[in-house]
Amino acid sequence: MANFHELILGFHNFKEEYLLKEKEFFSRLVHGQSPKTLVIACCDSRVDPAILLGGRPGDLFVVRSIASIVPPVEKAGEHDAVIAAVEYGVKHLDVHNIIVMGHSNCGGIYGLLHPEKIRSERFISGWVSLASPVLEELEHEDPNEPAPVRCRRCEEGAILMSIDNLLSYDWVKERVDAGSLALHALYYDMATGSLNVWNAEIEDFEPTRVEDL
Repeated sequence: MANFHELILGFHNFKEEYLLKEKEFFSRLVHGQSPKTLVIACCDSRVDPAILLGGRPGDLFVVRSIASIVPPVEKAGEHDAVIAAVEYGVKHLDVHNIIVMGHSNCGGIYGLLHPEKIRSERFISGWVSLASPVLEELEHEDPNEPAPVRCRRCEEGAILMSIDNLLSYDWVKERVDAGSLALHALYYDMATGSLNVWNAEIEDFEPTRVEDL
């Protein structure tokens, strides 16, 4: 869509194709939401979690941040929109799952890898710097790692970092320990069109397969 007017036209198409044809379904949504899954996804316009995961309105409670980053409790700001949304999803919607979904060709991770590109941009550089520990660890392991490999591993590492950061909040960890909340890490590879899930047993992301469900 090229301009604002096309977006308005898009709404009216949605109304004709979905809203008016599924009146009963959308009427139920008027009275409240009860999603079972919270998704923390990147702001990237190419990676819409509702579309990628086949969700309908009311299925997913979505939080979006640059590079899908979740700040740890000691670095969350007083007015942190990401954590406020996560807290609402956990405490008020009682979600059963939290998914952190990153992706390939992430602009936020590119900025982390090339700080000179965003040095004058206070808020962007400050935000992506939250993932600096991931980059520091990778550089310590192999300072001569090829750039494409480093980028991929940094994108994946930032997802796992956000999972760990979620556990720094007592109200998340308590529910995870009790078994009422599960955390999941997903990586969407745009080039191959594959959705990869973190497998703790092999300590790597592996492609999801319908036959395994």
